[in-house]
Amino acid sequence: MFSVDARTLAQAHGFVMCGHCGAGFDSIATLADQLPPEPFHELPAHEPGVEPPRLELAVYRPKPGAEPEPSDTPLLRDDFADLVVTPRFARDKRADKPRRWPWVVACLLLLLGLVAQLGWALRDTLIADATTGPLLQQACAVLACELPPVRDVGKLRLLARDVQTHPTVPGALLISATLRNDATFTQPWPVVTIRLTDGNGKVIAMRRLNPYEYLDDTEALRRGLAPGASTALIFEVEDPGHQAVGFDMAFE
Repeated sequence: MFSVDARTLAQAHGFVMCGHCGAGFDSIATLADQLPPEPFHELPAHEPGVEPPRLELAVYRPKPGAEPEPSDTPLLRDDFADLVVTPRFARDKRADKPRRWPWVVACLLLLLGLVAQLGWALRDTLIADATTGPLLQQACAVLACELPPVRDVGKLRLLARDVQTHPTVPGALLISATLRNDATFTQPWPVVTIRLTDGNGKVIAMRRLNPYEYLDDTEALRRGLAPGASTALIFEVEDPGHQAVGFDMAFE
């Protein structure tokens, strides 16, 4: 049963084609305002002279036919030749269960990978933490690994500083400073920025020194600045003249 309109009927003078099975029929012969009572009867096929329009707006489709009843014919002796029957007590129950261990192993590997990525992303925070930092250092001592350095210049304290004319190099200044690491972890040696200013506070000279420029000890440079350790640093800079009356020092 299909719902049709005047435009559809006019295309081929009432001859249409079922959009479900492709059969053609005369729709005007069975045109009705409402569904007829069941049971419905199949219409005879009709071959129109022109290609009829295909109907797609179905308002009713017949129910599928009943399943065929099982045959009462007994099986012959030869029909059992290919049958393999295993008693229930002899069946392997594990064969019927789905194998879940591959999924469990895959999920564990993905979880370990996620934890490793998260730990690497938060490595600075974990190493700098007072609780997890010592644990990671002990683990690395056992595994013979080396933790990456963590830098926190806010934990570096300048205890003392002094500037004087270089005793052996003319036209140079000798600046000394005492530095302490107040962090609970070992820090790499900082980049030191020295600024010389005049009486008005205007910067007239500046020097930025990397650790390898002011530290000659390669082993100390590799170890870094231990937690709570203090060290004396000496810097040699060019003397900008009598205009330099003050200086400050910053760490990066």
